[in-house]
Amino acid sequence: MGQQSPASPQWSRTVRSWEFLPVVGMRAGLLGNESGRFEAWVYPLKIFRAFHLTFHVDGRALPAESLSRTLTVRPESATLLYAGDSFRVKETLFVPVHEAGAVIILEVETAQPLEVEAGFVGDFALEWPAALGATYEQWDASLQAVAFGEETKKFAALVGSPTAADVHLAYQTNYSSSDETSFRLGVTQKGRETKVLVVAASVAGREDAQKTYEHLASSYEQLQRDSAEYYRNYLARTVNLDLPDNALQQAYDWARISTVQGLVSNPYLGTGLVAGYRTSGTSQRPGFAWFFGRDSLWTSFGLNAAGDYSTTRTAIAFISNYQREDGKIPHEIAQGASFVPWFKDYPYPYASADATPLFIIAMNDYVSQSGDVEFARAKWDNVWRAYQFLRSTYDAQGFAQNAGIGHGWVEGGPLLPVRTEFYQSGLGVEALRSVSNLAGLVGKDDVKKELAAEFERQKPALDQAFWIQDTKSYAFALNQNNQRVDEPSVLATVPMWFELPDAVHGEAMITRLAEADQETDWGMRIISSHSKVYDGSGYHFGSVWPLFTGWASVGEYRYHREFPAYSNLRANALMASDGSLGHFAEVLSGDYYQGFSTSSPHQIWSAAMVVSPMLRGLFGLRTDAGHHEITFAPHVPAVWTSFGIRNVHLGQVSVDFQYHKTQDSVTVEATRSGTGDCWVQFSPAFSFRTKVVSVEMNGKPLPFKIHSNDEDQHVSMRFPVQAGANRIVIRLKNDFGLTLANELPALGSTSQGLRMISNSWNAARDQLTLDVSGVPGRDYELGVWNPEQITSVEGAVLKKSSMRINIPVKEGTDYAHHRVVIHFGKE
Repeated sequence: MGQQSPASPQWSRTVRSWEFLPVVGMRAGLLGNESGRFEAWVYPLKIFRAFHLTFHVDGRALPAESLSRTLTVRPESATLLYAGDSFRVKETLFVPVHEAGAVIILEVETAQPLEVEAGFVGDFALEWPAALGATYEQWDASLQAVAFGEETKKFAALVGSPTAADVHLAYQTNYSSSDETSFRLGVTQKGRETKVLVVAASVAGREDAQKTYEHLASSYEQLQRDSAEYYRNYLARTVNLDLPDNALQQAYDWARISTVQGLVSNPYLGTGLVAGYRTSGTSQRPGFAWFFGRDSLWTSFGLNAAGDYSTTRTAIAFISNYQREDGKIPHEIAQGASFVPWFKDYPYPYASADATPLFIIAMNDYVSQSGDVEFARAKWDNVWRAYQFLRSTYDAQGFAQNAGIGHGWVEGGPLLPVRTEFYQSGLGVEALRSVSNLAGLVGKDDVKKELAAEFERQKPALDQAFWIQDTKSYAFALNQNNQRVDEPSVLATVPMWFELPDAVHGEAMITRLAEADQETDWGMRIISSHSKVYDGSGYHFGSVWPLFTGWASVGEYRYHREFPAYSNLRANALMASDGSLGHFAEVLSGDYYQGFSTSSPHQIWSAAMVVSPMLRGLFGLRTDAGHHEITFAPHVPAVWTSFGIRNVHLGQVSVDFQYHKTQDSVTVEATRSGTGDCWVQFSPAFSFRTKVVSVEMNGKPLPFKIHSNDEDQHVSMRFPVQAGANRIVIRLKNDFGLTLANELPALGSTSQGLRMISNSWNAARDQLTLDVSGVPGRDYELGVWNPEQITSVEGAVLKKSSMRINIPVKEGTDYAHHRVVIHFGKE
C-alpha cells in the first residue's frame, strides 16, 4: 500500500468480526464490532443496543453479520461491505461531528429483489450512574420512526427511515414477549438503490429531537462532506509528518484523529475529553466514555506536541470547572453526574492523587508551548489552589503522598498499600518547577524564585529517596514505614519523561526495563514477569498499557536510549492496524499479545502515546513561545535518509523542516510562514564514531558544539529562521548507525522479538559491543548505516546493509542474552 495522504485518510482491511468498531462525534456515537452489530448513544442518552441487519432475498432471511467481508474506515465514518451470491450492500455508519445523532446509509446493489430489515433492542437510558425510570417506545407513522420517550417528556429519541415499513415493536405480555424492534426498508427490485436510517435524540423534548431527525434525514450528504472537511482541516493545521516508514505514517495520522475524537460535549456538563470507548452491552457504561482528569492531562501532552492547543485549553478549562474547593483536581466525572449527587455521595470524583500535580504540569506545558499567558492569568487561582492542596499532602521529606490522599497510578491490587509511589512523588517535584515557571509568566516573581529553589532541592532528594544501589534500580514506592519497595516498574519512566532522575541512575534503570521480563513485543508490563505478585491478567500488576509504553519511549529518548525507545514507539504505533482499525487499546495481557476482554479498544491517551513518543521523543520537538524558540533534537533511525515535519507552530509562525541524509552529510531545510521572531535549537544525535567536519548555514560557517553522554553525541547549533532559504548542512566523516525495526507478533502469541539491552563504545579499540536478548535459536536482523566501515563482527553475520544475529540455543529459558562485537577499520 502506498503512503496515504494525511489530507484524506482512509484505511481498509478484511473484516475481523470480533474487533471493536467505533464511529463517534462530539455529541453522539455508534459503538459496535466489525460484524455490523452496534449500539447508539446521543450523550448522555443510550438509545438502543444489538442493532443488526437482515437481508431478505429469494425467500431467505440472511443475517448480515454472516456476510460481512470488508471494512473501510474514515475519520467521520466506517463502511462495512456485505456480499452475498447475487447482491452486495455497503453499510456506512456516519456520526456528524457536531450533531446529536447518527445516520446509517445502505447502498444496495442486487441482481434480484432484495429487502433490508433493521432490528435492534431498545435501551433508552441515561449513562451511568443515572437512570430514567419508566420509558416507552412507539411507532410514529408520520415520521416513519420508532419514538422513545419517558414520563417527564424531557428526554426523547427517534430511530427510523423515510422508507421504513412493516414495523414490529418490542412488547411484553403475560403470555409472550419480544425485546427486539424491527422495520423493513422497502424492496430493491434490481440494480442499485440507497436506503437511509436516522438516529436522533434530545434532552429538551420530542420537538427538538424531531428537528434534529429531520435535519439529519434531509442534509446527511452535506453533513458528511462537512465532517470529512473538519478532519481534513484538523490534520492540515496540526503537525504533519512525511515519514519513510508507511506503517508509522499511518499510525501517526490516525493517532491524531483518534485522540481528538475524545472531545465530547455533554449538554449539562460542558465539553471535555473522555477516556475511551467500548460497547456497554446491557449496562449503561460504554467503556470509559466519560470525563477523566488524569486521562485528559496525559492526553494534553500529545495534543500540545501536535500543535492542537485549542483542544488542550478546552480540556483543562473543563477539568478546572470541577476542581474541589480545597484545590484537589477531579479524577472522573460521569456523563450522568448532573442527575445524581456525584460529587457528594460517590467515591470516584476525587479518588486519585496524581490528577492534581498533573493539572499543574499540563497547564505549564500548554502555556509554555502555546504562549497563551492570558489563560494562565485567568486560571492562576486554580493553579495556586491545586498547588496548595498538593503541598498539604507532603510527607516529612517534602514528597507528595498517596496514603490518605488518593491513589497514584496504581488503584488497587497486591502492589498496595504504599505511602507514596515514585510516580506520584516525581509528579509532585515536577509540579514545583511548573508552578515556578507559571508564576514568572504571570508576574509573581517572588513565588517563581521561591519554588525554583525548592525544586532544585527536591530534585536530588527524590533520586536519593527512591534509588536502590544494590539492585541499580528505582523503587516502585516507599512503603508505610518509609522503606523502598524493591519492585522495578515502568512507572519510573514518568520522572524520566521530565528528566528528574540522575543520568547514571536513569541509564541503569532503562537497562533493567529493556529486559524481556519487563518489555514485551507489544509494550511495557507494569512490573517484571519475574515478580512474586505478577499476573499477566492483573490490571495494575502485570498487564501492558500503551500508556506505559509511551511513557517509557519518551523517557528513554530523554536519556538517549534510542533502541528501546524506538521499539516501544513502534509497539504502540503498529497497533493502529492490529486492533480497532485506526485506534489504540487501553490495556493488553502481559503474557500474550491479546487485548483485555474488558479493555476499551479506542482509548484516547493510548492514541496520544503514539503522538508524544513520535514528536517529543524521536524528533525531540518542543516549542517555547515565550523565548521564540523551537527545539529540534532528533534521534533519527540510522537507515532513514529523509523525512519531513510541517506546521510546527510557534506563536504566529509556522515552520516546516525537511531532512536529508547521505553517507557523509545531513541537510536540514527550514522554511517559515507568519510573522514574529523564530529561532531553532537544532541538536541531532550521532554515534560516537561519527566525526563532524563542519556545519554551514546557507553556505556560511555556523558555530556548533558537541554534547556527549554515555550513549551518543549531539551536534548542537542555534539559528534564526528567516524568510527564504534556511539550509543547514552538517558534513560528516565515519557516520555509522544501527536500527532495529521491531514488528508485532501474531495475535495470541508470546514475545519473540529482539531486545537491545545496552551498547558500549570502546574508542581505543574502535569497536562497538551490543548486549542483546532474544529467543534461543531464532534469527534477527538489524539495519546498518555505512556497513563498509565494519572490518569484522563477532556474534553476528554482516550482509550488505543488514546484520543477522542468531541467538544460540540455551535450554530452559525463553530469552537468552547474547553479545555482538563490531570492529571497525582505522581512519
